Amino acid sequence: MEPILAYTVVGLISICVGSFLNVVIHRLPLMMERAWKEECRELLSESSDQEGHDHGAEPALNLATPRSFCPHCGRQISAMENIPLLSYLFLRGKCRGCRAPISLRYPTVELLTMVLSLVVYWHFGWGWQTLAILAVTWALIALSLIDYDHQLLPDAIVLPFLWLGLVVSLFDWSIAPSDAILGAVLGYMSLWTIFQLFRLTTGKEGMGYGDFKLLALFGAWGGAANLIQIMLLSSLVGAVLGAALIGFAGRERGKPMPFGPFIAIAGWVSLLWGGKINEAYLQYSGLG
Repeated sequence: MEPILAYTVVGLISICVGSFLNVVIHRLPLMMERAWKEECRELLSESSDQEGHDHGAEPALNLATPRSFCPHCGRQISAMENIPLLSYLFLRGKCRGCRAPISLRYPTVELLTMVLSLVVYWHFGWGWQTLAILAVTWALIALSLIDYDHQLLPDAIVLPFLWLGLVVSLFDWSIAPSDAILGAVLGYMSLWTIFQLFRLTTGKEGMGYGDFKLLALFGAWGGAANLIQIMLLSSLVGAVLGAALIGFAGRERGKPMPFGPFIAIAGWVSLLWGGKINEAYLQYSGLG
């Protein structure tokens, strides 16, 4: 495939994926909340019929239903108003019905998805490995923003991609299956150990179990060798972005900061350039 055509195809597909990721980021936590409530009702032996009679039956909600609508006026968004990036520019960032502002996050996620996808294609070229890393990249975008909003890393996204990393290692990946398994185990256990030590010494929980699983995911994809690199990079990214959010975005100093997005950023960088980072460190430290 010609380079320009290939980049165009990747860009168009990824920007559409970004539009879908906006749906996932918004709806998946709501879907999980509904599922938790239903489980609680079952545990408390309350019938769904009685709950619906008391509080009103909730409309169907999944990643496909209902169609997108304006959160301000409830107006259903037409297909022409839902074209990634272009619709936002054409509407000048406002709902056509009530003229309420449309969140800048929507085009930002679409643009970010496209840019990161193009970087992945530029780095790996055309092949099944590229498709695999693209899928991971898209999952990480959704996970990062869900965690930022809700301090939640859904198993529905993390676990399938953890298992996918183990399966991919069977097909002439950059690491052997044994290294992928070891990486997943050490990734989980390293943060789990830090979590337990922190809780014993302070009586507080410094992170969630989703963070353990996310680092295990990167261990499955990149092996055990890159785990220390990811932990160091995520701490650095967390310090820089945390300070930026407090200094420029007005985030409260005492407000808990989700660690998942920082692991995701560091892990993504490691997936693309982890080997070169390790080589550069060994070279400049005199250990190589």
